[in-house]
Amino acid sequence: MSLLTVENLSVAFSQDGQSTPAVRGVSFTVDRGETVALVGESGSGKSVTALSTVSLLGDSARVEGSVTYDGQQMIGAPEKLLRKVRGNDISFIFQEPMTSLNPLHTIERQVSESLELHQGLTGATARERIIGLLTQVGIRDPETRLGAYPHQISGGQRQRVMIAMALANKPDILIADEPTTALDVTIQAQILELLADLKAQENMGLLFITHDLGIVRRVADRVCVMKGGEIVETGPTAEIFANPRHPYTQKLLAAEPAGRPDPVAADAEPVASTDHLKVWFPIQKGFMRKTVGHVKAVNDASLSVRAGETVGIVGESGSGKTTLALAMMRLIMSQGAITFRGQDVRKWSTRELRRLRAEMQIVFQDPFGSLSPRMTCQQIISEGLNIHKVDPTRNKRELVAEAMVETGLDPATMDRYPHEFSGGQRQRIAIARAMVLRPRLLVLDEPTSALDMTVQVQIVDLLRDLQRKYGLAYLFISHDLKVVRAMSHKVIVMKQGDVVEYGTAEDLFDRPQTEYTRALIKAAG
Repeated sequence: MSLLTVENLSVAFSQDGQSTPAVRGVSFTVDRGETVALVGESGSGKSVTALSTVSLLGDSARVEGSVTYDGQQMIGAPEKLLRKVRGNDISFIFQEPMTSLNPLHTIERQVSESLELHQGLTGATARERIIGLLTQVGIRDPETRLGAYPHQISGGQRQRVMIAMALANKPDILIADEPTTALDVTIQAQILELLADLKAQENMGLLFITHDLGIVRRVADRVCVMKGGEIVETGPTAEIFANPRHPYTQKLLAAEPAGRPDPVAADAEPVASTDHLKVWFPIQKGFMRKTVGHVKAVNDASLSVRAGETVGIVGESGSGKTTLALAMMRLIMSQGAITFRGQDVRKWSTRELRRLRAEMQIVFQDPFGSLSPRMTCQQIISEGLNIHKVDPTRNKRELVAEAMVETGLDPATMDRYPHEFSGGQRQRIAIARAMVLRPRLLVLDEPTSALDMTVQVQIVDLLRDLQRKYGLAYLFISHDLKVVRAMSHKVIVMKQGDVVEYGTAEDLFDRPQTEYTRALIKAAG
């Protein structure tokens, strides 16, 4: 008998008298010591399926079918039984630990809650167990971390704390819902290795939810491919990758950024450059706010980007990637030369810089966070036109419509709000907002990391098309090395504020010179 058995599971959500199906007729099993991956794009029903296993969907969900854990029926089970199983026998690790951890509680308190609830452990006994758990998940000097709050530790450490909480009561099944999506490639590799080791040590069943097939190939024994709330294909991992039968599985496997950007013209105009750029943030202490040191966010960076050229900036979180780009755009203070289209702009006033702002634009990682929920698509895209008075004689809706068509959006949707668009469409709106001003330099800060693989490919193709058409210069910031290679002519590798390697994309990926670069490429698989 399987440890977890899901049979003919269907879930629908009721709102305003209407029922919306989210999962339809899903069946699969998870055995002890086995990793089963649920794969599919956003909205395919992966997370709803996982939450259904222990009835965590809320009152608006109507759940039908059967979910049995160790022979016990979970659907319609008494609340007392569900409370015993949740976090004890079946534990969850979620995608974004910063939203899953309580910002007001210390690490010790958050891990101890589960121990007290399910095992009655308190005081010194609980503390000893917590230190053991933190050690088990690879957190160094765990005693010094007990009193820390979530914002005081790194993203990788926060995810390790989440894993420690999930393991606290030695569960039989661990459900990992996109546990590495927001992490750097090196941290991602560490977390995947950690989960594999823990699964083997504890002989757990692991249900791994992801949209990244590269991860599935590395961790899963069996794969269930989901689309539109249904499992369209299932089988052993090696077989699915070697011989995918369903067109959707074939599409997912083919969805990887490929190709290379067009060559840069020999006479291409230099757009932006820096020389020995430094960004140091002062550390101030005491009543008089005396400077006692500096955070060296960017230590000594020199680079240039020409029209039609992409410079990729890679490195782990905190390496200085975004800080370098913001300093080049004069959005934060820095030292060192900054040149934009042949003009030294480091001493320009805010008023003098304003006339250049239309020519240097930025697209952020999370389109939902960077778009105002109270503004329509048309208002969002046209905002820059009003500020910079671009083409004042032209009708604004016409300019917005042109930008939307160019970025693959339907102009008929310009009066809709951001929540009415998909993640990929929202990112296209963010790109249209920048492109409507006809910039010379576009900073792309992790523009594809929050997107499904198939949407990633579409955005990469769109950006290459726009660069080809307008000769745009890109600074492309990312920890996804496959996307960087598909986009970039040159690549800068940063580590703790220092540029450790800078060269052509071909040289850097095929002949890396530093151990750190080699480690990044290896971790990316």
